[in-house]
Amino acid sequence: MEITTAMVKELRDRTQAGMMDCKKALIAVDGDMEKAIEFLREKGLSQAVKKAGRVASEGMVDSYIHMGGKIGVLVEVNCETDFVAKTDTFKSLVHDVALQIAASNPQFVSKEDVPQDNLDKERDILRAQALNEGKPEKIVERMVEGRIEKYYKEVCLLEQPFVKNPDITVQDLVNEATLASGEKIAVRRFTRYELGEGIEKKVSDLASEISEMTKKA
Repeated sequence: MEITTAMVKELRDRTQAGMMDCKKALIAVDGDMEKAIEFLREKGLSQAVKKAGRVASEGMVDSYIHMGGKIGVLVEVNCETDFVAKTDTFKSLVHDVALQIAASNPQFVSKEDVPQDNLDKERDILRAQALNEGKPEKIVERMVEGRIEKYYKEVCLLEQPFVKNPDITVQDLVNEATLASGEKIAVRRFTRYELGEGIEKKVSDLASEISEMTKKA
């Protein structure tokens, strides 16, 4: 199949990959656009793994305020050079990551960041749920591990479906940016604030303290 300039341009617009990479991808899959996108994603993952050991100390911190000031996010995303950090593509990626955090409320950046105590507690809860559902013990452990993967998708930013395109994860989004820039790109940390979050608990704690003080008086 003839690979036209228009096809290459369409693939580049959809993936932000380089022109030559787009052409090679289309040739490899005989012009199938969807397969070419998947080809580039897989290549991006491979290149991201190769770049994982490199130092990414440049980048930017971005903020996002949502719902009329009810949710606020600060996020740091790193790359290797100041040149890439200043590109519109990188800035757009960082803003999309901030939007994701505001919309989906992850608790951690990646699976590796989830404390073991959290995982142990979640496994205990899931195991009890499965047994209460009457599932045979021999398949409970498989069920628990399957549900742990769902848990990761809920609490880990990189595992979540991307809010603008649920067919890919945030990790896929980062991998595509890595492929397009040729540099290691990594989400380092974030903070999310939600108006009123935790106030109810503090009021309850204060009431308990007042009650204890009253008893002692």
